[in-house]
Amino acid sequence: NTSKRLSEYMPQKPFERVPEADLPDMFKSARRQPLGDAYLRYLVRELKPAIDARYRTLPGRASTSILGSSMGGLISLYAICEYPEVFGGAACLSTAWTVAGGITAQDLQAALPDPKTHRIYFDYGNETKEEGYEALHQKVDSQLKAAGYAEGTNWLSKQFPGEEHSERAWRRRVEVPLEFLLSPSLRR
Repeated sequence: NTSKRLSEYMPQKPFERVPEADLPDMFKSARRQPLGDAYLRYLVRELKPAIDARYRTLPGRASTSILGSSMGGLISLYAICEYPEVFGGAACLSTAWTVAGGITAQDLQAALPDPKTHRIYFDYGNETKEEGYEALHQKVDSQLKAAGYAEGTNWLSKQFPGEEHSERAWRRRVEVPLEFLLSPSLRR
C-alpha cells in the first residue's frame, strides 16, 4: 500500500479507449498514469510462477483466484478480464467504481471472461458509499447478467447494510467471498 497504489491498481485499457478530453483530471497529468498492466504482468509472470514453483499449489485456472478491496477490487476484476487463462475467480470487495469517473465500469462488458469457467464476486457496505457508487455497481451487475453470468452460481453481488469502506469491515466478511470462490461446484 504505497503512494503509487492508485496508479498501480488502475486498469489501463479502459483509459486507452477514452478520448483524453473525457479523462478524469487526476489522469490527464503525465505524473499519474494507470500502471495496472505492469502490476498484473508482475503477478502473472513473476509472483505466481515463483509461488507455484516453491509451494504445492494447484496452479491451474480453476484453482487460482484473486481478491482485493477498493482499488484492489478494481484491479482484481481487471486481472480476471485480462488473464482469464490464469484466474478462474475474482472477489472484488467495495470496488472503487467511482475512481476515474466510472470509466472502468463503462468498459467492462466487452472484457468479461467466459461465465462457464469463471466466478466473480462483488460486495459493498452502504455506510460510506460515494455519490454515484450504487448506480455504477448496478450497471456492472447488469453487464454481468447480460454477459451470461447467473447470480448465485458464477456471480454474486452483495450489499452489507451499515458496513463502511474499511479494512475492518472487509475482515468481518471475507469468509463470504472465499466460500463463494472456493466452492467446488464450478471448478474445472
